[in-house]
Amino acid sequence: MNGLICNAEIIEQPYSGQFEERIYDISNPSNSQDWTWIKFEDEHYHEWCGQFRGAPQAVALSSKYNKVLVVTSDYLFQIDCVSGEITDFESIVETQNIYQDLTVTPFGDFIIADYYNIEKIGETIHNRQPLASPIEMDMIKFNGWSESKLSIICEEFLIEDSEVVLELDAKRFEISIRSTQYK
Repeated sequence: MNGLICNAEIIEQPYSGQFEERIYDISNPSNSQDWTWIKFEDEHYHEWCGQFRGAPQAVALSSKYNKVLVVTSDYLFQIDCVSGEITDFESIVETQNIYQDLTVTPFGDFIIADYYNIEKIGETIHNRQPLASPIEMDMIKFNGWSESKLSIICEEFLIEDSEVVLELDAKRFEISIRSTQYK
């Protein structure tokens, strides 16, 4: 790694020698045999690859906090953009938080979702704020940003075949209902 990380994306396992590689592994007997590969790019356009324990879920970079969060089936990793080192992690097995999606607001705050809840993550993965929703949610998926508004699709908890479109205002961190459909 040569400079400040400015881009991170999930990729398929690269060919041997395609990138400089770095293994990010936490020694734990409950680790899966799965791996996630993240291609990093620094400010000098140097690309390298990180190999993380667990099946791929999501990755997001915050220039506000100079952090990259990587979500796999096994861990939530926090990577420092300057050093490229793990600065913190959370074991999915130990916390039982099964994350479904991760994004970063246009203002640099991380937003993470498990099946039922959405949280704002600040400077570290332990600095969290649950975001109140007008409904009980299930099967949460982020559907992209439009300026400072995040579109979220979910089901209403315990209502089969429901589809609710929510919107998170990243300026006020408020969630509102955009539409509800029952099939």
